[in-house]
Formats: sequence, C-alpha cells, structure tokens
Amino acid sequence: MSTTRAHTPRRPRRRLRTFNKHILNPMMLTLAGRRHWYAAALHHTGRRSGRPYTTPVVAQPVPDGFVIPLPYGAQVDWLRNVLAAGHASIDVRGRRYIIMNPQIVDAAAVFPLLPIRLQRTWRRFHIEQYLRVRALLDDRPAREPGPGGEFG
Repeated sequence: MSTTRAHTPRRPRRRLRTFNKHILNPMMLTLAGRRHWYAAALHHTGRRSGRPYTTPVVAQPVPDGFVIPLPYGAQVDWLRNVLAAGHASIDVRGRRYIIMNPQIVDAAAVFPLLPIRLQRTWRRFHIEQYLRVRALLDDRPAREPGPGGEFG
C-alpha cells in the first residue's frame, strides 16, 4: 500500500486559483472593464478591513443585470465582500454599473438566460455556482486603471 497522498481534483484547482490571484489577476486588471475587453472589473469593499478592492471577473449581461460564474465556488473573498455589503460596482465594456441583490444560484437557474455557446463552455469547466446580480447603469464613467493596474 502506498503512503503517498492521492492526487485529488481540488489540488490543481487550488493551484490555479493561487496562480490567478497573484499573477494573472494583476495583469488582467490593466484591461478589465475596458470597452473592447471580455473581463469586467468588480469594485468591492473589504468586509473586515473596509479597504477598496478591484477583482477581474467574467460578467455576462442578462435581463436586469449580470451573471458571474464562480469557478472556485462561493468561498472566495471578493464574493464574501459583495454578499456582506449587498452591493458593489462593476465596469463592463467601458460602462459602470451599480450591482445589487447578489444571489448565489445554480446552473439550472441561469442557463436559460445564457447563449448556448456560453452554457457549453461553462458546463465544460464544471462551473456549478453563479452570482446573479441586478444592475443599474451608473452616470459616472468606468474607471481607468492607473500605473501598475491599480484603480484609484
């Protein structure tokens, strides 16, 4: 009998999440939320620190709001912050929206709202949970990142 740990499916996902958080996300923030880029910039406030944060996410427009896939589940900090506050703002394709009424839903609840190609893609990645939010267009323009990709 082997004494080595079995390689579980969670370990590669955890490694990918760590890579994305520390390497890919800071690079993505330089483009997130801009008019010709697919990733959105989600602006939220830390639930304990009160600090402002910006996180790149994929936000698919649906009637009255957006659907955001949760490939790492519901235990990510940005999601906890949004749920705790009950609102946030998001820059999508060069426009700023105020988002509210955040709800974690399953694929069955959002797939009827999505294009077939997106359903197939998200199903292929085994994404089981999604954030559904209502959105209102904000009068202020989407923020452009400053030096180093930080938003001010």
